[in-house]
Amino acid sequence: MKDDNIKKVLLLGSGALKIGEAGEFDYSGSQALKALRDEGVKTVLINPNIATVQTSEGVADQIYFLPVQPYFVERVIEKERPDGILLAFGGQTALNCGVELYQTGVLEKYNVKVLGTPVQAIMDTEDRELFVEKLNEIDVKTIKSEACETIEQARKAAAELGYPVILRAAYALGGLGSGFCDNEEELNKLAEKAFSFSPQVLVEKSLKGWKEIEYEVVRDRYDNCITVCNMENFDPLGIHTGESIVIAPSQTLTNSEYHKLRALSIKIIRHIGIVGECNVQYAFDPVSEDYRVIEVNARLSRSSALASKATGYPLAFVAAKLGMGYGLFELKNSVTKTTSAFFEPALDYVVCKIPRWDLSKFRGVDKELGSSMKSVGEVMAIGRNFEEAIQKGLRMIGQGMHGFVENKELEIDDIDAALREPTDKRVFVISKAMHKGYTVDDIHELTKIDKWFLEKLKHIIEIDEAMKRSNINTLDRDLLRKAKVYGFTDFQVARAVGLEDELKSMQKASLVVRNLRKNYGILPVVKQIDTLAAEYPAQTNYLYVTYAGVKSDITFENDHRSIVVLGSGAYRIGSSVEFDWCGVQALNTIRKEGYRSVMINYNPETVSTDYDICDRLYFDELTFERVMDIIDLEQPHGVVVSTGGQIPNNLAIRLDEQHVPILGTKAKDIDNAEDRAKFSQMLTNNGINQPEWSALTSMEDIDRFIERVGFPVLVRPSYVLSGAAMNVCSNEDELKRFLQLAANVSEDHPVVVSKFIEHAKEIELDGVASKGEVIAYAISEHIEFAGVHSGDATIQFPPQKLYVETVRRVKRVGRQIAKELHINGPFNIQFMARDNDILVIECNLRASRSFPFVSKVLKINLIELATKVMLGVPVEKPNKNLFDLDYVGIKASQFSFNRLQKADPVLGVDMSSTGEVGCLGDDTNDALLKSMLSVGHRIPKKTILLSTGGAKQKAEMLDAARQLVTNGYELYATGGTSKYLTDNGIANTQVYWPSEEGMEPQALTMLHDKKIDMVVNIPKDLSPRELTNGYKIRRAAIDLNVPLITNSRLASAFISAFCTKKLDEIEIKSWEEYK
Repeated sequence: MKDDNIKKVLLLGSGALKIGEAGEFDYSGSQALKALRDEGVKTVLINPNIATVQTSEGVADQIYFLPVQPYFVERVIEKERPDGILLAFGGQTALNCGVELYQTGVLEKYNVKVLGTPVQAIMDTEDRELFVEKLNEIDVKTIKSEACETIEQARKAAAELGYPVILRAAYALGGLGSGFCDNEEELNKLAEKAFSFSPQVLVEKSLKGWKEIEYEVVRDRYDNCITVCNMENFDPLGIHTGESIVIAPSQTLTNSEYHKLRALSIKIIRHIGIVGECNVQYAFDPVSEDYRVIEVNARLSRSSALASKATGYPLAFVAAKLGMGYGLFELKNSVTKTTSAFFEPALDYVVCKIPRWDLSKFRGVDKELGSSMKSVGEVMAIGRNFEEAIQKGLRMIGQGMHGFVENKELEIDDIDAALREPTDKRVFVISKAMHKGYTVDDIHELTKIDKWFLEKLKHIIEIDEAMKRSNINTLDRDLLRKAKVYGFTDFQVARAVGLEDELKSMQKASLVVRNLRKNYGILPVVKQIDTLAAEYPAQTNYLYVTYAGVKSDITFENDHRSIVVLGSGAYRIGSSVEFDWCGVQALNTIRKEGYRSVMINYNPETVSTDYDICDRLYFDELTFERVMDIIDLEQPHGVVVSTGGQIPNNLAIRLDEQHVPILGTKAKDIDNAEDRAKFSQMLTNNGINQPEWSALTSMEDIDRFIERVGFPVLVRPSYVLSGAAMNVCSNEDELKRFLQLAANVSEDHPVVVSKFIEHAKEIELDGVASKGEVIAYAISEHIEFAGVHSGDATIQFPPQKLYVETVRRVKRVGRQIAKELHINGPFNIQFMARDNDILVIECNLRASRSFPFVSKVLKINLIELATKVMLGVPVEKPNKNLFDLDYVGIKASQFSFNRLQKADPVLGVDMSSTGEVGCLGDDTNDALLKSMLSVGHRIPKKTILLSTGGAKQKAEMLDAARQLVTNGYELYATGGTSKYLTDNGIANTQVYWPSEEGMEPQALTMLHDKKIDMVVNIPKDLSPRELTNGYKIRRAAIDLNVPLITNSRLASAFISAFCTKKLDEIEIKSWEEYK
């Protein structure tokens, strides 16, 4: 029975997307809010992440864009007076915040009931010692570990347990501050880092080489339990689950092993007293059948989003209902609509999850994978066999691979070493080793990956070798069918039979195979995820495409009333939850206008892959081949390519060649904007300024161009997403160093070199046009000067410091470009402005990452407008102007450098942030403080360390330094900065760089002794000496968890904000109160 006293519930979100805590919490939070709304309960949401679907209209009743921190949550509770609070749907951030509110008595004071799992049970699973005690009571084995409060204790514990050991920080997310130590020296280094994140550090015996198995379990308050899904890691223990390829359901356990672990999971959660959902992780030794429980998460985790999508059992939805007091037997499974929620799913397919890393984006980052998570996103592939699923998955991660075989050759000197060390490319090393004749046993010895998986991978290699022995004319029908069943694409087949050399173009070669396959009648079928292995008729529109089947599970209407929206694929740096928001808004609008909505996407963390967001969901690849398969079956009215970021955008021209109806801006116009030369010519013809540039193919040409325009220059290879392989070079050395890296980025494409303008403002125009006429627009301004990637910059909207004249010119240029490119739908233009001169940097004919931010601040849904325009529905111009707003929105970026060991945390033209927040305020200071606190900055208590770069930055920082002293802060500064401050009459203490040995006080020592509350470190230039000294300080700040700012404009703005506005003066207002 449900608890009828609960009329209003507060839900805590997870804040900005970061490594270890990403889009899966947007999905679980949205599900929970949907479940509560279903019950007629009023909902209040606190989440500063403005790009998410859960912070949109119609999901929660009240939304607060505020930091998920005890101080702010208490203020909201005081104002809203909720009856209950949900802590399990916002990752570790929400959990830790909730535990703190419980311990300090805030929840009791305002009489707020914790729904779902009781806080004591959460503490029993989070605090290692309590957890071990709890499990000892029921004789369940856990990993031997010692909880330590000091480094000395940690050394002693490690000596007693015997190396190798693993270190973990308690109460940390995604294995933050954890790692393996083979000796005392490594232990000392890691322990210091771990203690800076957590008061308690665990030292435990390492079980490298065991299997890692995970169960998702659900329990209601009447003690009914079911296990929804079990999964196993492809990699052995020692690699964080978030870093490993995961297979569900597990493939290598015997029936007795499976049931033994299942019974244990249920025993554990009954004893701890979980209400709702949790996961149990095991280490399992396949030889002795011995096991250890690694951990229990008393909240929805990354794997519960995967389990929901893999089984079609909506865990978060059910968990929220159980929190309201229902029993499992009272709920219907909202996906199948026929079975009750008290029914365990059974699967007749295999699911494979693969993480996506973006390690190449960072300077000096450590590429080895371990117990701390580094991946930024993930994909889920569904197949009828393991081979099909893994090949699909390896294509989906979007790292330029075409499956397990037929990729560009990896250059590897020592294959044995590469197999031993887990890195982001290891699975492709296995492929190379197998081609070279390594046996399954050899590879198992080196990697400890289960032989069952390796045998399956060997099977893929055998099919590949068989195809290599024939050409396109001798390729027999059965072999082609077999290749398709085991996950080969037309592209892989074409390359295997040698068509690439014959036709010189892979696009043509793939089409030849496609036609051959169609003539042979080898066509894919569409299967439903019916979760109960067809025991009950499912009504879900949860589909995947496969060749291992005879007929499709659904009938197609062929009435041209469906519209296909292409999703955004794996989250990565440069494309994440904001495009999911865009896709979901497009689907909603399509439904409202009376069309059938169809989504193609394969990211399990998203709301767009939720079962009831669209009429049909294809959980499948966004490759040209697969999209064409689906379009052939669906026969849609049109396809939307402009709401999913760059992946769908890149398909536009090829789809257009096959006469697919693309809605919105025409493919020809998209190409005219993407191709730099065509775009540039169009600007010149219209008298629009742009930075001087040239496309060059040789070093001599480049030198001549630079002689004419001078350094600094921006160098980039053509066709690109989010500034990948793009760099600002300020001298000869850098240019040479970068071009050696870039040479193998693009052989067929020339390098584009353009003049880089220093100290220029960057401005963005997001808009919607209808047949070339702009109908709605938003202009926003970066706080940082140009040179920081727009995805990393701090953005204010409406703009606060632009000349009226500049705004007028931006609008005029925007109108001209929209007309020339016949834009019909969403678009985004980036400008640079210096003293009123306007230069156009680039133009994207798709929704950009700032669309959700400006839509929500302006309260005009730009995607809804754009979708109506693309559908040809008449729309009126909104009568609201961005200069009428009485408040300010500030978007700040979230960086995850603390996860990326050794990377230099300095910002450049290459994007490096993993997420963002957006907060509203009555003025800039108010909004900036909220958003900076939301991304993990803290207001310093007493001490600040300054080293402020070149002369220009030193001057910019002068006023800020004055303000700090006036407000009673103590300044510490390095050499040049200290002298400059003293010359200008500002009191400070000089500290010394790491290279100035023997001088005291040393900057690094002060950081290690926790004597510094905030570091402002601005690199002067990129010469090696600057980089090593500055790098050591910047990296120490990140590793020791001290807030760091590396940009003078942002530092000045933040300092000015916390000096003029105190914490208790910050307005606590909900989104709808900003009129």
